[in-house]
Amino acid sequence: MKHASTTGADAVTHAPATEALYDAEVLIIGSGAGGATTAALLAEAGFDVLIVEEGDWVEQGTVVPFSLDQMNRQYRSGGVTVALGLPSIAYTEGRCAGGGTEVNSGLYRRPPAELLDRWRTQYHIRDLDPDEMYAIAEEVETALNVTPVPGAVSPASTVLQRGADALHWQNSESPRWMKYPAGGSAASGQRQSMTRTYLPRAQRAGARLLTQCRVRRLSINGTRASDAEVVLADGSPGRIRFRHVFVCGGAIHTPALLQRSGLRERIGDTLAVHPTVKLAARFPDPINMPDDVPVHQVKEFAPEISFGGSASNPGLVALSLADNWGQFSHALQDWERVCVYYAAITSEGKGRVKAIPGLRDPLVTYHLTARDRQMLRSGLSRLALLMLAAGADEVYPSYHHAPIVRSTADIAELQRSFATTKATVMTVHLCSTVPLGEHPRCAADSFGQVRGMKNVWVNDASMLPDAPGVNPQGSVMAFAVRNARRFIGTERPRG
Repeated sequence: MKHASTTGADAVTHAPATEALYDAEVLIIGSGAGGATTAALLAEAGFDVLIVEEGDWVEQGTVVPFSLDQMNRQYRSGGVTVALGLPSIAYTEGRCAGGGTEVNSGLYRRPPAELLDRWRTQYHIRDLDPDEMYAIAEEVETALNVTPVPGAVSPASTVLQRGADALHWQNSESPRWMKYPAGGSAASGQRQSMTRTYLPRAQRAGARLLTQCRVRRLSINGTRASDAEVVLADGSPGRIRFRHVFVCGGAIHTPALLQRSGLRERIGDTLAVHPTVKLAARFPDPINMPDDVPVHQVKEFAPEISFGGSASNPGLVALSLADNWGQFSHALQDWERVCVYYAAITSEGKGRVKAIPGLRDPLVTYHLTARDRQMLRSGLSRLALLMLAAGADEVYPSYHHAPIVRSTADIAELQRSFATTKATVMTVHLCSTVPLGEHPRCAADSFGQVRGMKNVWVNDASMLPDAPGVNPQGSVMAFAVRNARRFIGTERPRG
């Protein structure tokens, strides 16, 4: 198979309708934040790189953000997946070229210095240099054009700033990976996701991208993997031979693939997420921008609790009101004055990912501790207070039989009646199922090489030692670049 000579969607190779055999020096499974950055660096270093992606290439602008069409085309299972537990936690995963970077809000946070220090000492990560990590972060930020919104932020974002300022709570604007035209506004940005940045960069260096190709398992003999069994677009089988493989399928499907391939020790047992609860809030004036998300975040209680805003088109507003539809449905008539906000916590509990023979997708479970439940209660109560301080006239917490909060006195009833088993608990941040480090509980070494394997690496959110308390993609990309450079320094491309 020849190298692509163009970039972007025109350079994508869709899996053929007949059985095929592919060869690559380095196979990269997954094209999200970890896979795309790894592919670009390795291709530029002279390695023959083949990227495989289970989803399709969906060109930006061809789907409406946060629409059902986007859910069907760019999310796994239409955006409806769940980690079983009491309560179950709904989560979303991107399933397209570029992975989650194509569908998330694009808000960016560096890994905090105290987090890197804790990870280095607690998980025994060798050669984890904060200065190096921040130099990489600057490089990534330049590549993605991480920048604040030019001019005024959206009214929904101003709500968070105004409420936090009134309460004297720490808050700030999170920059986004966006490009804005001269004189542009919050609504005019173009997302600098992997299909606009690192994937074209990898292709320009000779990497190939094969979409609509699902990897079933790796063939392993002793300490080496030799090839990947794949399912092509029409359901026919194929095989990819390689010298090295980077598994970058995300915190759910990276451990599931490794388990299906016979690698199970310490893999998939330490899933970490940021459990999140939501509410909708109505204000006297219109604040809703359906195609955008607030960029302000409130970090007064971080990393334990953080507050931010969600996409709030009419359908998502209705979904937020659905847990108590009989009492809350009237708010949908005023959807232009209503937006959805969240409280996210760092969880003490953990989850598991387990590949089940005969099932396409793994079984995912998650356990919230008593501390986690109390933190969610506290987070939702403080979020309601934040909305009132910002001027909300009615607040609608997302759990069954919740009260309408119109004053601080109603928050006591919220605290009394809230239970996680009655709430819609969800997350968009999943990580830590193949954690890196030299600690005995880590499934990969300090640079992502899977224990006991000579040519298998992970380089995505699964390698983060635990949930970082901020959007994890900045951390994922910094570690991915660090690990890719370590690989380039120890391995040599074929001549």
